[in-house]
Formats: sequence, structure tokens, C-alpha cells
Amino acid sequence: MTHPGVAVISAFLAESGVTTGSVAEQRAAMAAAAASAPPPEGVTVRSLSLAGRPAETLTPEGVTSDAMVLYLHGGGYCSGSLDSHRGLGARLALATGCPVTVLDYRLAPEHPFPAAVDDAVAAYDELMARGARPEQLAIAGDSAGGGLTVATLLALRAAGHPLPAAAVCLSPWVDLTQSAPSYERLADLDPMVSKAGLDLMAEAYLGGEDPRHGLASPLFAEDLSGLPPVRVEVGEYEVLLDDATRLVERLGSAGVTASLTVWPELIHVFQAFPGSLVPEADESVAGIGVFLAENLRHP
Repeated sequence: MTHPGVAVISAFLAESGVTTGSVAEQRAAMAAAAASAPPPEGVTVRSLSLAGRPAETLTPEGVTSDAMVLYLHGGGYCSGSLDSHRGLGARLALATGCPVTVLDYRLAPEHPFPAAVDDAVAAYDELMARGARPEQLAIAGDSAGGGLTVATLLALRAAGHPLPAAAVCLSPWVDLTQSAPSYERLADLDPMVSKAGLDLMAEAYLGGEDPRHGLASPLFAEDLSGLPPVRVEVGEYEVLLDDATRLVERLGSAGVTASLTVWPELIHVFQAFPGSLVPEADESVAGIGVFLAENLRHP
């Protein structure tokens, strides 16, 4: 039985072009979809430059907090923007009770790996330079941004930088070889992501680099120990299901506190869709907010 909200989303995706065509065509379709989204309610939006990249801080109205979430958007490392993720960022800010800063990191193929990792690390370091403390910072992201979240933690650890208090990965893409069994097992149930589509974006992002490089595919990183608590959420009917489950298994084996929630009948980054369409989206975002608030030290 198909979730009624997923059926509506599937029809929209089939018409929008967001998940098909060239990288340029998918970017244009995502931009068009984002342009029709209403501005978020209950938050103030402040534009800024962070490590030389555009960013937006979404702050719940009336909230004053030194805690912050650095959010890394999805889009296969080739698309996605401040516009496309403003709504999700705002909902996370409201749920967490602190500002969420969404980073507009450089995209492939114009800026291949490791540009996205470099931008995320530089943004985190600049937040620290501006006075943020690691115990008051978290990193979160969806899809490619979920993989980038783990890669950023690994890059920060390798550089000897203080790690944030927690991390959240929504439907993370952490294996750029697209070799997991779920690609075949769930292909007919996933209306949003396909092996062919991710192969296209992986090639554009990698620029000839080994897809098993630990900062491109964190699932294959030699050592995942020493990372902060990580919350992973994924839909039961998405081809990236095995990426999420294997990531949590590897984190747990490395001694990292990692939790996994698999949402029945749901699809890739369902949290981005309205709660009126997918009630579980509101439930998920609320739970993420509790997790982040519990791990972030508020003044």
C-alpha cells in the first residue's frame, strides 16, 4: 500500500523534471520549484557571507541563543541552494530553538570534489572564529548534504579541529559507488532517486577521483571513531536505505553513538515536504529538534 502523501509527491516529481535530465536541467527544475515556495513563517532570515560563500541564518522569532546548526543542503553535490532548503532549515530552527545557518557551498561539475568539503570545513571554522564554541555547534544535512556532514566531521578531526556537539543525516548519500543491494531492491518504490541519476552526479562531483575516497564516500573511511553523536533518518522505500543502515553500523562499530530511524513507506528526504501532505515529516523534524537541543549547550 502506497502512502497517500508519497503518491502525490510521485506525481509532482514526474511532472517537475527535478529528478531527470542533465545536471543543468535538474538545477533549473529545482530552482523553479523553490521559487514557488512561500517564505518561512516564524523565523527571521539573514543573509551573510560565510568563508567566502553565500549563506543564510534562519532564527526563530524571539529566540536568542549562542547555539547554532550548520546545515548542508542536498542535491547530489550538483544542485540545491539556499532557496531550495530555506523551508526545511526554518522548520529545523523552530524545532531546535536555535538558529540554523544554511551554507551555499560550491557545486559540481564546475567545482568538483573536494570543493564542497573544503567549503563546509571553512564555514565551520569561521563560525568558530566568530565566537561559536564546539559544544554549541551541530552539523546537519540531507542526501549529499548528509554524506557531506560526515565528511566534514572526518576532515575536521583529521585537521585537529574541535568537533561539534552532534550531527544529523537525513537520507545520507555516503557511498558514491552506488553498489548497495537497495538500488535494485527498491528501484520500483523510489520516485525520487535512482542509480542512474546518482551515477551521473557522482561522476560530475568526483571529477576522476576514486569514488571510495573517504571524504567522498564516508562509508569507506578507514576510521570513523571519535565522532560526536549522530542521528540518521531514512525512508523505508528509498534506494539509499542501505547507505543509511551501513553508515550507522560502521559508526556503532567505531564506538560512536549513532541512532537510526527507518520511516515506513516513506521516501528520500520526506522531511522537506509539508506536514499536511506527509504528517511524519513534522514528527521527524520535531524529534530531530529534541535531539539537537539535548546535545547543544544553550547559555
